[in-house]
Amino acid sequence: MYAELQTTSNFSFLEGASHPEEYILQAKILGHKAVAVTDRNTFAGIVRAHKAAKEHDMRFIPACRLDLMDGISLLAYPTNRAAYAGLTTLLTIGNRRAEKGSCHLYFDDVVIYSKGVIFAILPSTVDGDVSAALGMLKRRLDGDLYLAVSHGYQGEDIRSLNQLADVAHRAGVPLLATGDVCFHHSERRQLADVLACVRNHKKIDEAGYLVSANAERFMKPDHEMMRLFKTHPEAIENTLRVVNACDFSLDELSYDYPNEPVPKGLTPQEYLEIETRRGMESRYPEGVP
Repeated sequence: MYAELQTTSNFSFLEGASHPEEYILQAKILGHKAVAVTDRNTFAGIVRAHKAAKEHDMRFIPACRLDLMDGISLLAYPTNRAAYAGLTTLLTIGNRRAEKGSCHLYFDDVVIYSKGVIFAILPSTVDGDVSAALGMLKRRLDGDLYLAVSHGYQGEDIRSLNQLADVAHRAGVPLLATGDVCFHHSERRQLADVLACVRNHKKIDEAGYLVSANAERFMKPDHEMMRLFKTHPEAIENTLRVVNACDFSLDELSYDYPNEPVPKGLTPQEYLEIETRRGMESRYPEGVP
């Protein structure tokens, strides 16, 4: 069994070429144990994914990808409601620091809200020594850490996977297999290329290396993922460990109406009317027009 724990939806603007609902349905068709939506610095797509998961009886893991100003990216999986609340607070902090559409987060911010969160570092985002980065993350994060690995179909996947596995073993960090999925079906590759061109302000015949080298960033069946990681089956097994550790569901959230500071003997409506009349008198001392 396998769970796909890295998917980029259309809520990662001009990058993901599939809707969250499409990932849920495709995961169900392929027989995945569970699926996570990991959009860049946002939980925006998880409500749709959660709703679709309930409709199709599919296990859904609320998650996100944290792209940090320090230069690394982490997949973040909250294991409980408190961890989810911490991540939403973290994202709010990042959004308030930046212009609309951007999110400025730093690793020091993540450390503060790391309790109860499972992290997986994306090695391709590390500028420098991956081993050193793993050591630093292990020391400072208050949560489990994995090294995410995927196949890019660039001809050196096996060698790269073995090298990362060796680095992870020496650092005492387990591997986590992902598909690094950007579209639910291979037919969406053309749309993904168009999005890349729009994102980079290029025509399709000018895009070059800006578009995907192949159409392989689609959601694959269990048996194919097991074949790709046959030399490191623990990376597949660890996807299920993450799923089993994540007990949080959006079903735990409900509207919590605040207590109203109403003087004794008055209803909320009566007090509102009194305060409104008082405000009108203050705003229009010469009479309300």
